Amino acid sequence: MRVLLIGSGGREHSLAWQLRKNPKVTLLSAPGSSALAGLGEVKPVRVDDVEGLTALAREMRPDLTIVGPELPLVLGVADAIRELGLPVFGPSAEAARIEGSKVFAKDFMIRHNLPTASYAVFYDPAEARNYLKDASYPAVLKADGLAAGKGVHVCGSYGQAMAALTELAKLESASRVIVEEYLAGEEVSYFAITDGRTVLPIPSAQDHKTVFDNDRGPNTGGMGAYSPAPLVTPQLEEVILETIVRPAVEGMAAEGTPYCGLLYAGLMVSLSGPKLLEFNARFGDPETQALMPRCRGDLAAALLAAANGTLHEVSLDWDRRPCVCVVMSAGGYPGPYETGKPIAGLESAAALPGVTVFEAGVTREPRKAVVDGIETWVETPLTNGGRVLGVTALDDTLEKSIETAYKAVGEIHFEGAHYRGDIGAKAVRPGPLYGG
Repeated sequence: MRVLLIGSGGREHSLAWQLRKNPKVTLLSAPGSSALAGLGEVKPVRVDDVEGLTALAREMRPDLTIVGPELPLVLGVADAIRELGLPVFGPSAEAARIEGSKVFAKDFMIRHNLPTASYAVFYDPAEARNYLKDASYPAVLKADGLAAGKGVHVCGSYGQAMAALTELAKLESASRVIVEEYLAGEEVSYFAITDGRTVLPIPSAQDHKTVFDNDRGPNTGGMGAYSPAPLVTPQLEEVILETIVRPAVEGMAAEGTPYCGLLYAGLMVSLSGPKLLEFNARFGDPETQALMPRCRGDLAAALLAAANGTLHEVSLDWDRRPCVCVVMSAGGYPGPYETGKPIAGLESAAALPGVTVFEAGVTREPRKAVVDGIETWVETPLTNGGRVLGVTALDDTLEKSIETAYKAVGEIHFEGAHYRGDIGAKAVRPGPLYGG
């Protein structure tokens, strides 16, 4: 099976790593990365180059195209490749609005009676400022469009809300701003593969959004995750499926935009049950890095079945053991950061039992080094992004997985390396939501 994988980050590395476990899969990635080059051919076509990606698919004629990031989905790459008569795992541009426009998503939730926070939409910053004078705090401000993790602000006061409006004004995606009711509880990521009719649930995960321990500091693309989320009991999962996921898939079909791909529900769970924070139209990052080591089925076959509308014919098996992913980022992320820092210790970390290191922002280039007393050129890994690595560990218990992941993190070194030290802590020190 020839697979075209669009993307270049840690999510795509973990997907490719799992896909290549099927010996029948040959992989082409675009734009790819040095890690993906070790798993198949790469082509330097940007994820926002819909024309270039379509031309690549026309030339390659893949048996399956998998779209990793949200941007090419919103830009319509899945539509363009489907028009060639080729199977694609990823929603159409119309269906991807469920992530690409938070206003569309919130209105969709209301139309289909999906549980979510109350909200108001503003086109004019002056109207938003007036509304916020009398708002209840905390309040949540969101940019309408894609914002690479920078479009959501939780504000504890009017002053913080004004500062958030100023920051949002810098984003092209904030022509419309949502002011949303703050929901208390714990966030959970829930995922399902769907062909527009059948829903195939896959295990839950819990992300860690903020850059510092104890959920402090600005939001990031995600600083770590673990799967499964103990908070999602079988009873809660049934509630999520019956009140959120299946109604959403049915609602998209009823509106003439059937959803094929990975539906990601970002949930806030409280003692009163789950409520929707957002939908995403693709695999989560870094949640996928915590999911893929647990996958024991044929992922390529499942995604192809979804693309072909035959998802009811397949299933996926999952390792019951928990997996933890700790993200190592560049110093300064999610603000300005430097790249090109040499990375040491990748091999020794990956050699630990149960550990896999997924590369999110890494490149390689020849550099001089002394090996056995002789100066030579060595292919050297260098930092090349804000989130650099996803260090994952699969072990018998969550506590052991956490311990192993941080042991692996301790083997890796680069200048300015930053990571949270509390990934998974909530699950091993459960509160009232867990019945503790």
